[in-house]
Amino acid sequence: MAMKLLVLPGDGVGPEVTAQAVRVLEWFAAHRGIPMDITERGFGLVNWQRHGTMMPDETWARITAADAILFGATGSLDQQGVVPPEERRKGSLLRMRKALDLYANLRPVRVPDALLDASPLKPRVVRGTDYVILRELTAGTYFGEPRGVSVLEDGTRRGVNTHRYDEGEIIRAVRFACRLAMGRRRHVTSVDKANVMEAGALWREVAARVARDEFPEVTLEPMLADNCALQLTRAPTRFDVIVTDNLFGDLLSDAGGAALGSLGMLPSASLNDRGQALYEPVHGSAPDIAGKGIANPLGAILSAALLLRWSAKRPEEAALLERAVDAALAAGARTADIAAPGEAALSTAGIGDAVLDALQREVQLPA
Repeated sequence: MAMKLLVLPGDGVGPEVTAQAVRVLEWFAAHRGIPMDITERGFGLVNWQRHGTMMPDETWARITAADAILFGATGSLDQQGVVPPEERRKGSLLRMRKALDLYANLRPVRVPDALLDASPLKPRVVRGTDYVILRELTAGTYFGEPRGVSVLEDGTRRGVNTHRYDEGEIIRAVRFACRLAMGRRRHVTSVDKANVMEAGALWREVAARVARDEFPEVTLEPMLADNCALQLTRAPTRFDVIVTDNLFGDLLSDAGGAALGSLGMLPSASLNDRGQALYEPVHGSAPDIAGKGIANPLGAILSAALLLRWSAKRPEEAALLERAVDAALAAGARTADIAAPGEAALSTAGIGDAVLDALQREVQLPA
């Protein structure tokens, strides 16, 4: 049966980078026999402009029915503030993550040798970096209640967000991280702020119990979030799997962009326990470069590799695509964000061409 794949290009550079990921997936459908039923719909401000709503009912029905979603980017493109708050919430990425229960957000960070010079970190520090952040995605600060801005008696305003975790939400995130580590180097770093936050103390206690009782083969190391931020730039090769809450996962995963020299290189997968998944590059909509054809599509293309691994259940094809990306980089393919000063940079589509050419060579197909 063909996988039902919904493509939501989104805002800003989203359509540009997603188009290259779709080209790659269509190559796998045509040349590697992976059946896909691909449908595309708008997401974000384009829906407001076309339909007068941020989320048409038909699009939401496709979102909930899809096996996999390939997402581009979303951002604050409503500069005139014309979209009502309730419409923004209706068409938000947070709503999609929560409604589909996509609690396990995988953010892999792997530095190929070809990009050692692009990293602001020294080659001896960053060489061999290969870790995955498991960010809990459907609870914590971004979803906790109460939240909002209120006006006090003296007329000043107060902003409130609630950081809250139930034990079950912690358990399933840590279990996912430990299962992931079993197929890697069997080391999990559990990140919290147990020294100052009650929710962090609960996170640490529950994580230790799950690892001890259910995954004795896995070494679990607790670490405070501020120390983790330091170690990700000081000694990134020490990490294998990092599991942490929604807010810390959001912040710490951007440190992977430092290791690689650009957020444009980072992919992600958000998974639930029912087999549904959403794949997207970590970067935002980058409205300052939208439409210029210079955005880095490799985060989107590597998100397609995650789709092949997790949704298509074809790990060998995912590895093939990752090798092709490495080969394209080794041959000098660069967008401006990872190019050295004076080095030639390819367009967004040019990078897509380079990866497809590398795929052809990897499987020795005629050009």
